[in-house]
Amino acid sequence: MIQFSSSALKPKTHFEILDGLRGVAALGVVIFHFIEMYTPHPDDLIAHAYLAVDFFFCLSGFVVAYAYDDRLPQMGLKTFFKQRLIRLHPLVVLGTILGLLGFIFDPFGNQWEAYAGWKMALLFLASIFLIPYPIIAERAFNNFGLNAPAWTLFWEYVANIVYALVLQRLKRTWLLALAALAAIGIFYLANSAGNISGGWSKDNFWHGGARVAFSFLAGMCIFRYQAIIKNKLGFPLLAFFLALAFFVPYHDSWNWISEPLIVILYFPLLVALGAGTVLNPTHQRICRFSGQISYPLYITHYFALWAFGNYYGESQPSHQTLMWVIPSVILLQLLIAYLAMKFYDLPIRKWLSLKS
Repeated sequence: MIQFSSSALKPKTHFEILDGLRGVAALGVVIFHFIEMYTPHPDDLIAHAYLAVDFFFCLSGFVVAYAYDDRLPQMGLKTFFKQRLIRLHPLVVLGTILGLLGFIFDPFGNQWEAYAGWKMALLFLASIFLIPYPIIAERAFNNFGLNAPAWTLFWEYVANIVYALVLQRLKRTWLLALAALAAIGIFYLANSAGNISGGWSKDNFWHGGARVAFSFLAGMCIFRYQAIIKNKLGFPLLAFFLALAFFVPYHDSWNWISEPLIVILYFPLLVALGAGTVLNPTHQRICRFSGQISYPLYITHYFALWAFGNYYGESQPSHQTLMWVIPSVILLQLLIAYLAMKFYDLPIRKWLSLKS
């Protein structure tokens, strides 16, 4: 049996600044995806926001270890998996439904007609049950064609299963050794693929495994080693530091080194700082709201994104037009995410928790 320090067994506190940073990362991903639809990587204003996924995984490893390391033996696997499903799966379902409706009723595209009938039914069921099914050529063979961001939830579920069955039982020295091996894998991935952006398509499916392996383990190590750095930076500065990583220029000749350094060193440092910083009471509501809306925003934005991509391909709008179209669509997506959070996710999770 693993022995934990007394600090790990104290009553749980909530890391609200980490919640706030999760929201910053989610917004960065959304902005990146909309810009990516019409601008290639070298010219992207926010070229490396796709690395926010690795920040999510690192944050998840830390939070899961913090929340369950000392409780899992008592609660059991069934309760653990039930709690994780209640937390994550309602929005997987909603994201799939929105993705299906967006696919069929997209005013700028009719690609869905090639997948009508049993193919559409299989796409929907595969997405609901998080089974990769990359058959939509028009969507670059995304592993989850109706809701592309679900690929990260697939790997999050894998990480949670491995955590409950194996990682939670390991001593921290073994976790650190595994994290070191996974870091080598990240360098290999960056060198062979040219970047660390894969996991979403049938052609780079296993890249997602490499990404979650390191970052989830790194987050666990931060907690297990109590590598929480006490500081007074606060939320605004840490949000700025996180955003800086997204603005690192994209360059083929040195991505293989810059991206691993961000993922392996910079993001775990930000998690350690975020867990140890002081929250200014004036930022508490911002952090809380940012954390609550982050997952709804991330998992529901792609149905609008595909419509925007078809609109861009059909209309070829000018840069001047895009200057107001993109912010307008992002604001609309924020509203949709808020409604999903307020009237769907929070009430359903509360109801499921009471029923469980």
